[in-house]
Amino acid sequence: MPADRAWRAEAVRRIEADYNRSADTHLVRLELPRYSGITFYLKDESSHPTGSLKHRLARSLFLYALCNGWIGPTTCVIEASSGSTAVSEAHFARMLGLRFIAVVPTTTAAPKLDAIRFHGGEIHAVDDPRTVYAVAQRLAEETGGHYLDQFTNAERATDWRGNNNIAESIFAQMAHEEHPVPSWIVCGAGTGGTSATIGRYLRYQRHATQLCVADPVHSVFRRHFADRTVTALPEGCASLIEGIGRPRLEPSFVPSVIDRMIAVEDADSIGAMRALSARLGRPVGGSTGTNFVACLALAREMMETGVTGSIVTLLCDGGERYSCTYYDDNWLGRHGIDLPQSMQRFEQCLAVQT
Repeated sequence: MPADRAWRAEAVRRIEADYNRSADTHLVRLELPRYSGITFYLKDESSHPTGSLKHRLARSLFLYALCNGWIGPTTCVIEASSGSTAVSEAHFARMLGLRFIAVVPTTTAAPKLDAIRFHGGEIHAVDDPRTVYAVAQRLAEETGGHYLDQFTNAERATDWRGNNNIAESIFAQMAHEEHPVPSWIVCGAGTGGTSATIGRYLRYQRHATQLCVADPVHSVFRRHFADRTVTALPEGCASLIEGIGRPRLEPSFVPSVIDRMIAVEDADSIGAMRALSARLGRPVGGSTGTNFVACLALAREMMETGVTGSIVTLLCDGGERYSCTYYDDNWLGRHGIDLPQSMQRFEQCLAVQT
């Protein structure tokens, strides 16, 4: 209908205008003197308007749905999310005047739920994280709405060839560094969309850079990478790190574009997160800690073999959203995390030699 077409055109304009008002995220150089000849960089995705890497994904998912004709002026938009994607999607839904419902596990950190509500979203909590997909689809059918389905559409909604995707942005910002083509880019996998975009871009641009995905020990992705027949975790097996690591293989995860996967214990993720936060002077989230553990492992290997170069990873979100979990020592104790022990070796790695 002409009216719907006009509404969609205006919706796309609003999203593009929002993007045009936003500066690119910073690439922060981290000096670690203990790793001679290796430079570290953090792509700070926490500086997006909605505070996380998922802002890029949410924008892409909305544009994908709009241009496919799946969202109209009265569509209720639904997503299954552990929090950050839903925060960003609520922002875009409100921008377009649409109702938004986030289907989240009951274990989702309270500050994330508050952020979803702040942006006008509604919360539908489920006890079993494995049911979020089915519940989101059911709500879409009941409301006559649209399920954005980040876990299926993440790898196809973003233009991996360029169009200022995160990989293109990294290489543009690295252009004047001493090692402008990184030896490694390290990221996590929640949907698999970011690793698919980066991995495809590296091959398309014919860069020598290798892609490493840092994955929680209790995640299906690394297991599937090693054995393609593995598609789900055993019952009761789950990671404490929100936003990455999944109990089932997600459709957007593309293992063939990944060069290496490194498994990271939850305690190490949290210890690295807290140590890195102290070094940066501001809190970062748990998945950033996971990424950093993998970066240090790669750096040690490079040093042992006499290789110099750069390593780039993602600062996925700020730690403010985890004040009642990863930054609550009582919460850590209840989950068996010995914080002093897990932080100690990462503090040593981050220490500035005098």
